[in-house]
Amino acid sequence: MLFLHLVNYPQTLEYLYSQLPMFHRVGPAAYKPGLDNTWALLELVGNPQIGLKTVHIAGTNGKGSTSHMIAAALQLAGYKTGLYTSPHLKDFRERIRINGVMMPEDAVVEFVNQYHEAWQSIQPSFFEITVAMCFWYFRREGVEIAVIETGLGGRLDSTNVIDPEVAVITNIGYDHMNLLGDTIEKIAAEKAGIIKPKKPVVIGIMREEAREVMIQTALRHQAPMIDASRIPSALVPDGALKGHYQIENRATAFMALRVLTALGWNVNEEHIAQGFERVVELTGLLGRWQKLSDSPLTIADVAHNEDGIRTVLEQLQQTPHKQLHFVLGLVGDKDVTRVLKLLPQQATYYFCKADIPRGLDAEMLKEQASDFQLTGESYGSVKKAYSAAVEAAKEDDLIFIGGSVFTVAEVL
Repeated sequence: MLFLHLVNYPQTLEYLYSQLPMFHRVGPAAYKPGLDNTWALLELVGNPQIGLKTVHIAGTNGKGSTSHMIAAALQLAGYKTGLYTSPHLKDFRERIRINGVMMPEDAVVEFVNQYHEAWQSIQPSFFEITVAMCFWYFRREGVEIAVIETGLGGRLDSTNVIDPEVAVITNIGYDHMNLLGDTIEKIAAEKAGIIKPKKPVVIGIMREEAREVMIQTALRHQAPMIDASRIPSALVPDGALKGHYQIENRATAFMALRVLTALGWNVNEEHIAQGFERVVELTGLLGRWQKLSDSPLTIADVAHNEDGIRTVLEQLQQTPHKQLHFVLGLVGDKDVTRVLKLLPQQATYYFCKADIPRGLDAEMLKEQASDFQLTGESYGSVKKAYSAAVEAAKEDDLIFIGGSVFTVAEVL
């Protein structure tokens, strides 16, 4: 086989997207459970994860926001802080940041050029490559502590090759059930797989049956467990992220940072308060109850599963408006009825499909939505749906864009 030398960033991205199975585009077909590929890749690039201080974060909802808040506080405390999250919304390099700055394009090109021939025998997924890339880059740049968000699950997630200072599990809900299990207990067991022997774990608000799984797993590993849902809200500083669900994410991030302080990391109350307040500026977080316009009020949010959508809808109900215009695009490899049954029948819907193979066809979405008395029109793209909503909405109406990360990404 002839191996090309990739000369620029667009060419390198095209290689990564076309040569490697990519979950956020094609869904479960790209999911490779197990860590053998990841271990082989890390061996190939010099095991850069060894000795790296980390915070490891899993959960069904909130893990991205929580990761960003923890990273922001650590940055303000003066630590060179790595942040690994997924998926990206606009730019691949959003996944890998140091002190909020995305990995440079030339570093991505360098990594792929250096190793892409050698990894052919491993046949890795896109996600496995990005995990190896992040650790390689963090080690090269001398990162002092890295906040690492799982991609999917925990036990078999490619990121689960680290021995973190503290593990964080935000909550447990129904998502990716075809891969993680069809009960809360099964899903919780997969997420609890990031708990390590004798290392502290912070858990967020979760169903009692999920909490019991966490307790038993922590006991089995002799891991001290801190329940962030028990902390008085008055102790947790406010922040810039205004979604109601961010209240519990802030509590979880706050307790994780307090644990780090107890372990000897120099993070004080001011670092935490300012980190929460300046998180968007410091880390580049996008798509969390993000205001796009004031008139009409336009909000985008990446919530995409039953629990996430339910929380967003509660906040929409509490946000003053006359008519709700809902730009909705979902992925087709999940049980969409769990989301559709929650949506308000009085809203006007603009059904669309994000430009990824996983996206659910807009006309098919419209048909399925009609079973739940949700009415509107289908559009050929997210941007066309958004434009139609803007044209139809009056000044005191509310436009909401959501249903999937990929729908939101196309309007930001």
